[in-house]
Amino acid sequence: MKIFIMTDLEGVSGVLDSENCCWGTGKYYESSRVLLTEEVNAAVRGFFKGGADAVEVQIGHRTDSIVPELLDSRAALFNGRHEPTWPWNLDKSFDALAFVGQHAKAGSSYSHLAHTGNKRTLDQRVNGISIGEYGMMALCAMELGIPTIFAAGEEALCREAEALTPGVVTVAGKRGVNPDNGESASMTFAQYQKINLSARHEPIAKVRQALEAGAEKAMLKLLSDPDSFHYPEIKPPYYVVREYRPDPDSKEYPEAFALAGYCDSFIDGCNNIAYGSNEKRIPLSEVLDRKQ
Repeated sequence: MKIFIMTDLEGVSGVLDSENCCWGTGKYYESSRVLLTEEVNAAVRGFFKGGADAVEVQIGHRTDSIVPELLDSRAALFNGRHEPTWPWNLDKSFDALAFVGQHAKAGSSYSHLAHTGNKRTLDQRVNGISIGEYGMMALCAMELGIPTIFAAGEEALCREAEALTPGVVTVAGKRGVNPDNGESASMTFAQYQKINLSARHEPIAKVRQALEAGAEKAMLKLLSDPDSFHYPEIKPPYYVVREYRPDPDSKEYPEAFALAGYCDSFIDGCNNIAYGSNEKRIPLSEVLDRKQ
C-alpha cells in the first residue's frame, strides 16, 4: 500500500504566524521547517506501523519547507513547481491520500491562519460546495479513485475534513481562538490579513504521539474497511468558482471579482478556472451560484 502525504505549514502546531514562521525571511522559519518535518515523520511512522509499504511526501508550502536530512529515511520527497499545479504528483499509483500541517479554508471560525491559496481569496466552491486547499486536493483524489484517509492540522481543518470527506481520521494540534461567523466575507485583502492570528497550541510531543497513532489508525482502517471513506455526492459537469476580495491598495485587484466556469474534470477546473488567467475574471454579480 502506497500513501501520498500532502503537507502545508500553517496548520503545524508551534507555527505561530505567517510573517515569522512561514516565509524564508521569517525569524522562526528554520524552526518551523523542523516542526513540520517532525510532524510528517510521526505520520510516516504511523503509516508504516499500520501496514503501509511506501510513503511519499509532497511539499505543499515553500519548496524548502521540509528539511530533507531530517525526513524519515523510508519516505520519498517531492518538491518544486508543478505544471499544471493540480493534482501535484498524486496519480493512480497511490492507494490513499493524507494531509499533515494543513490549515482550514478562508472564512473558517476558530481557525488559525485560515486561507484558500492566499489571503486574497474570499471563497471557492464546486457545484455549490465551499472548499479550501484540503477540498481541492481531496476532490482531485476523488476523481482519480483514491480515498482520503487522514487529515492533520488545526482543529478547524479537522472539522472541515470530517464534513467534506466522512470517514477520514483527523488529528488536531492547535485551535484558533476567534470566531468568524461570516464577518470576514466583507473584509478587504488588507483587513483579512490581520485576523486568525491567535491560537491555543497543544504540547509538541503530545501532537506527534497523536499523529503517529492517528496515521496508524487510518492505515488499519484502509486495510480492513476501505469503503468507510467517503466523498460528497457531486458529479460533472462541475461549476467551479473562486471569488476574490477587493484590494483598494492594489492597482491589479482594486475590486472584488471571480474566476468561474464549467468543466467535466475537476482537476482541469482547478488548473484552468480556479487558478486560471486573470483575463477571465468576472464581476461577483455574474457568478451563477452566488447567493443574492
